[in-house]
Amino acid sequence: MKHTLGTAAKAVGKSKSTISKAIASGKISAHRLPNGSFEIDPSELHRVYPPNASETGEVERSATPNKTGENTNENMILQVKLDAAHQRIADLEEDRAQWRQQANTLLLKVEKSQPEAKGFWKRLLGG
Repeated sequence: MKHTLGTAAKAVGKSKSTISKAIASGKISAHRLPNGSFEIDPSELHRVYPPNASETGEVERSATPNKTGENTNENMILQVKLDAAHQRIADLEEDRAQWRQQANTLLLKVEKSQPEAKGFWKRLLGG
């Protein structure tokens, strides 16, 4: 069965204008009917564009489980991992706060222990 422009577009998941441009550019050969429509051989169409997955029946579907208990173990494992990750983040944030406090304390000690500038440098720096 030969394709029209519309059925060809659906068969490969492209727009009719894309198929029309491919015909006009010579990428796809098609026969023009007396009423002005195109007749496209499927083998010619699929030589350029692969078939749409829904047309070939190759659509992969993931089924929803009928019972909610089927994924309970997996959900519990994932929840435990998520809780552990949240705890790790909280611990790291606490550690960061402690390190920041320690760095600030050390910085204040260093600033206090530096001798005051004398002479030329004191005048230059406005001391």
